[in-house]
Amino acid sequence: MGTVLPPIPAKRYFTIGEVAELCGVKPHVLRYWEQEFTQLRPMKRRGNRRYYQHHEVLMIRRIRDLLYDQGFTISGARNKLQELAHATRAVPGAAPDMPEGAVLEPVAEPAAAVAALGRGDMDAVRQELLEIRALLSFEA
Repeated sequence: MGTVLPPIPAKRYFTIGEVAELCGVKPHVLRYWEQEFTQLRPMKRRGNRRYYQHHEVLMIRRIRDLLYDQGFTISGARNKLQELAHATRAVPGAAPDMPEGAVLEPVAEPAAAVAALGRGDMDAVRQELLEIRALLSFEA
C-alpha cells in the first residue's frame, strides 16, 4: 500500500502549503493537477491565493493514489475519476452532495471484515472514520 498520510484537520479551508503536506505532493504539482483535473477548483482570493476545501483535499489524495500507488497515467486517472463519478450518480440512495468519485461499497460480513484487519489497519480505518465524521460535521 502507499504512503501513510497525516489526518486531515477539521477546518473549512486549507492553503496550498497545507494541502501539499497533507497529500504528500509539492505545491507546483497541485497547480499542475488543477489544469489536468477539472474536479479541482480551489477558491482563489487576494493575490490568486488558493484555498482548498475538505472535499478537494480528499480528491487530491484520490488522484495521488491513482497516479503514484496504482500507476495510472494522467489521462487514465482522469478517466477513472469520471467512471467513479458516473458510478456514484447511478447508486440509488446516494447523497446528492457526495464528493465526486465517492463510491458506496456494501460490506457482506462486517464482523468478518473487522476480524481480518490487523492493528495497523484498524488504526487506518479509525482515522478514516474520524475524517468522515469531520466532513459530515461541515454539512450540518
